[in-house]
Amino acid sequence: MSKIFPKLSRSITLAAKAGGPDPDSNATLRVAIQNAKAQNLSKENIENAIKRADGNDASNITEVIYEAKGPHGSLFFIECATDNTNRSVGNLKVILGKNGGEIAPSGSLNFMFDRKSVVEFPVPEGKDLEELEFELIDAGLEEMSVDDGVVTLIGDYTSFASLTSGVEAMGIEATKSGLQRLPTQPIDLTEEQMVDVENLLDKIEDDDDVQSVYTNLG
Repeated sequence: MSKIFPKLSRSITLAAKAGGPDPDSNATLRVAIQNAKAQNLSKENIENAIKRADGNDASNITEVIYEAKGPHGSLFFIECATDNTNRSVGNLKVILGKNGGEIAPSGSLNFMFDRKSVVEFPVPEGKDLEELEFELIDAGLEEMSVDDGVVTLIGDYTSFASLTSGVEAMGIEATKSGLQRLPTQPIDLTEEQMVDVENLLDKIEDDDDVQSVYTNLG
């Protein structure tokens, strides 16, 4: 939790900085708060993170995306929130270099990933899933799947606000939602290869500036 909580707080601060401190009118902030609550971030910490959006600390924080190649054909989209881009890219270059990877030119991996809205929640009691799927099509739903008791909705990234609002209007509370980068050509690796890639992934995610990491793993 020592790593997760600061990242959750920073995502709330950035969302409030970009769209205002009112979650009712700022869908990105509303989702950031929901995600934080799902990880048991306290109400006090959430409120403090929103307040920080008006401070000097928030004005120094920028969102930066790095693209990288790893071992065995693995690819990474790395989203950072940082007050020092030189530090962030320097740390990532060291991590990647020691684990069979390298920074890729900006934009070179765009065609390998689609940016999508993704919403997850437990299978709701008393609701017909086919009916739910039909009702959410107008809200931007492109694909729905159910796995191990969890419903996953996928829509175009431009439909994020309407899709999350549609779920809320049904009285369903999402356990996780946000904009994600999904691979267009997922790869399958052997168990031995996965060890190498997961080791690199763990080290990237441990960096304090890293908010989210997306890969092309199947």
